[in-house]
Amino acid sequence: MKFWIDAANLSPERVFGMTLIERQLKALRHQKVDLSEVVIDTGDQPASSVDVPQDTGIACPIRVVSGGGDVATRIARSSGGEDVLASTATSLIDARLYGFLAKQNENVAVADDGAILVRVTNTERLETGANDLLRAVGSNIRWLSQSEFPSFVRKLRRSTPYYLFSVTTREHRRKIERFLFWSNYKGSTDFFTKYVYPPLVWLMVRPLARARVHPNVVTIISILLTIAVVPLCATGHFFWGFVCAYTMSVLDSVDGKLARLTFTDSAIGNVLDHGLDLVHPPFWYCAWAWGLANSDYHQPAATIWQSPVFVASLWILGLYVLDRVILKIYPNIFHRGLHTHAPIDGFIRTFISRRNINLPLFTVGYAIGLGVQTIYLILIWQAVTCLYHGIRTAWIIFVEKARPAPDVAE
Repeated sequence: MKFWIDAANLSPERVFGMTLIERQLKALRHQKVDLSEVVIDTGDQPASSVDVPQDTGIACPIRVVSGGGDVATRIARSSGGEDVLASTATSLIDARLYGFLAKQNENVAVADDGAILVRVTNTERLETGANDLLRAVGSNIRWLSQSEFPSFVRKLRRSTPYYLFSVTTREHRRKIERFLFWSNYKGSTDFFTKYVYPPLVWLMVRPLARARVHPNVVTIISILLTIAVVPLCATGHFFWGFVCAYTMSVLDSVDGKLARLTFTDSAIGNVLDHGLDLVHPPFWYCAWAWGLANSDYHQPAATIWQSPVFVASLWILGLYVLDRVILKIYPNIFHRGLHTHAPIDGFIRTFISRRNINLPLFTVGYAIGLGVQTIYLILIWQAVTCLYHGIRTAWIIFVEKARPAPDVAE
């Protein structure tokens, strides 16, 4: 299969720092579409009018061609008898559509807002005389509907309809960037990630994307800040510990958005990011408790280990681990997270005992002189969270015996 781009008309806009052609090629690589060649066809324009994108990750050759004729003729001339996946240089397309259409065994197309993506198994079925790809498709190709598209995105824990946009103006580009930004937020997440941090994340993602900063750089900074929180809080330097903790919490959203919006996610990045999220919270809780118990820096360490507040933090650690083990049961059966099962589960996810809920809670408690009491409160909330997940999982499997709700089904 070849990928053919009608580059007779080019957009001057760059979406998150990338031209639309570059975005399309990176999306193809991200979807692992097996291609023999990419053909960028400039039509009557000189081939030099297009800069071939670099470092897209595309393994096949990329060729820029020019020549007259209608769209059907130009596609047939470039296809060499192979099936073709075709689009335009002004289209911004949901990356999932490339992989989905490439797997079809018939002529099928999808279009919206002037953008188009079409899979052509027989170029002779395209209508000759048409001066653009949308008209060339005509009535000879089946149009894809939203209902037949697998819209559930496991990483985002929600269903997302496919989208296409034609990006030709600055105003349109700004609107689409905002849409892409919000469409990459998870359907079930905590209150602060969903409602408080996004404005800060938005301010950081755009300049980082334009500067082509790799998300792994942001992740490494997050790791350093995460580690710094432990000694700072354990030695009573809570102000700077909070600064590092909140900065890390925001960056934890930045690296994921940056990776998805620029197609720069990597296996090592996923391991570092998700591994960090999974491992560090109980160490923060223990550091908070240690710092609270260590009001006298000459106090023997053995005494601190035995203090009620530090023992409470160890109980939090144990319950946290148990909670994570329980949350592995549902995905092993349904291949998705528990909080995507039904709308109520997504709502509960907003407030359960997690770092981004416990951090503000402890910050307020410490600020008003109730730090120790807040640790006990977090312990209770962690126990309630663990108990809820256990009961909910057992109810779904043994009583409800149901698949996820239709509105979030795969």
